[in-house]
Amino acid sequence: MTIQLTNTLTRRKEPFVPADPSRVTMYVCGPTVYNYAHIGNMRPPVVFDVLFRLLRHTYGESAVLYARNYTDIDDRIIKLALESGQPMSAITEKFAKIYDEDTGALGVLTPTHQPRATENVDGMIKLIETLIANGSAYKVSTGVYFAVGSDEDYGKLSGRAQEDMQAGARVEGEDDKRHPSDFALWKTTLPGEPSWDAPFGAGRPGWHIECSAMIDAELGSPIDIHGGGLDLIFPHHENEIAQSESAHGHPLARVWMHNGFLTMDTTKMSKSLGNVITPRELLEQGWQGEVLRWALLSTHYRAPLDWTEELMKQAQASLDRLYGAVLRLRDVEAADVEAPAAFVAALQDDLNTAVAIAELSALATAANIAKKPADMAKAKGELLAAAKLFGVLQNDPEQWFRASFGEQAAEIDKLVAERVAARAAKNYAESDRLRDELAARGVEVMDSASGSTWRRKG
Repeated sequence: MTIQLTNTLTRRKEPFVPADPSRVTMYVCGPTVYNYAHIGNMRPPVVFDVLFRLLRHTYGESAVLYARNYTDIDDRIIKLALESGQPMSAITEKFAKIYDEDTGALGVLTPTHQPRATENVDGMIKLIETLIANGSAYKVSTGVYFAVGSDEDYGKLSGRAQEDMQAGARVEGEDDKRHPSDFALWKTTLPGEPSWDAPFGAGRPGWHIECSAMIDAELGSPIDIHGGGLDLIFPHHENEIAQSESAHGHPLARVWMHNGFLTMDTTKMSKSLGNVITPRELLEQGWQGEVLRWALLSTHYRAPLDWTEELMKQAQASLDRLYGAVLRLRDVEAADVEAPAAFVAALQDDLNTAVAIAELSALATAANIAKKPADMAKAKGELLAAAKLFGVLQNDPEQWFRASFGEQAAEIDKLVAERVAARAAKNYAESDRLRDELAARGVEVMDSASGSTWRRKG
């Protein structure tokens, strides 16, 4: 089976065929680094990390080029810098580092390229010059704007008619643009703001032009896949298409993919609404990164996902079961096998992670019931191979269970050690009492020739 992906542009699921199988390219819009990312912001990096892994599995690790940017020029960053008296770079470096730590905790691989807007201003200026020269953009006192009316295809991604496109119609400081739907490519510098020299006047880039220039610099267009959250379809991705295709005369991307919103109490998670929780807060509460990753992948990426404590508890229980299966086979050397075809097929079917999770559960069952050495080795190998492609089971099983019990782990260790000593002394009554006490705490002890280990009781 070939990879099938839902293309927002064509509004259908299609076979994925890269232009060059030896150079598969993907770009995903990254964070604006001015604050902590909330858990909803983690859905795109986790979803597209699974796709990155699948593409590498299919075409080879060296064949896939994945770029995810940092937006480090933005009105919110400028406002924070002016209010705090800090340089913009201090703010953006701080929050880029935190973002990397948070995504790393959730098992997200480092993309091939991580461009920053501030490093690509020259490319933005050249792109804007091209657009001015061919009549797609115009200069006025407040900056340079893309003339939406010059692009007959404008709206093809979002499906909006041009007459309906009043988003950002009368943005403060943009009173001299020719049409309400025209958008800023370059903003004339105001006092106290960062500024770059350009042939069309000193200023700073608009948001949309940043990604187009970074795609050109890191991957070249057209790219195979462009991804991001559902909220980026309009205006950001629509505007990327307009400016890039007007400048270059060819498509920006062959496939456009968008993940659904994360909600809290069925309301979209948003900093402006205040209904957010950060991955950092969840990790500090004792939830492990793989639990958060699993929860984010528990439904199809295009569907909405309501973030609840029950969702995290279900993810914890599912991962406990998988880690328990690996722990059961801790003395078995895993066979060198590929992830099973049924599991890979689930991911190939438009990243159907819910079906992939069901396949992982079936692999855990096979590992738990295997008796013959060859069957145990094969079951363990298949489970680990599939889990690696999914980005889970990357921790030591014993450490996993210790971490999930938090401060209670040391006390459980003490009870298990006492039970081992009681068994060695043939004090079976005491051994049984300790086993029952551990069971009451939700702990199962596993005895083998190599010693006793414990896990959360399934």
